[in-house]
Amino acid sequence: MTQQLFNDLNKLIRERLTELQTVQNRFFDLHTRDLVEVAHDISQAITQGKKLMIMGNGGSAADAQHMAAEFVNRFKIERVPLPALSLSTDTSILTAIGNDYGFDQVFEKQILALGASGDILLGISTSGNSPNIIRGFKTAREKKIKTVALTGNQGGAMIEWADRSLIVPSTDTPHIQEIHIWAIHLLCELVDFLLFTSPEK
Repeated sequence: MTQQLFNDLNKLIRERLTELQTVQNRFFDLHTRDLVEVAHDISQAITQGKKLMIMGNGGSAADAQHMAAEFVNRFKIERVPLPALSLSTDTSILTAIGNDYGFDQVFEKQILALGASGDILLGISTSGNSPNIIRGFKTAREKKIKTVALTGNQGGAMIEWADRSLIVPSTDTPHIQEIHIWAIHLLCELVDFLLFTSPEK
């Protein structure tokens, strides 16, 4: 590798890092209170014997699965498992619904089967316009399940059906996803604090 090539790649890394830090700061300026309120909603639901359900497509499906694992296993502290379920992981359910009814219903039918009043449903989408997530939110509203949108851009159509919205102010999909996983980790830590370590618990 030539020194010039190294310099060019190093410049690219630093440019992306600067962009990410800018988006990160804007997101937390806008949504710090919202993050706290979402964490409080989740902790209250768990205290009342309810659960967190998470849905997403593609990279957001991986984020949904990741978040559920942090709740059911553990995040940073040793504590009891917490009830969380990714709706993006059962390939038999996803392919059966997709084949028989269409991909737009893959979350809706699971929410009808598994969701209960008082649960929390978190939908993750970089665009905010995923039809299957919007249908999931509509179904959740009918079942009195609280909904949270974790999205990007201007929020998309899904925020019309969300009780709370966390919108990454960017049109760059990788940066939106990077802030999403950071927000997910913060929610995990905030919920653990509220349930297990807060002096006011």
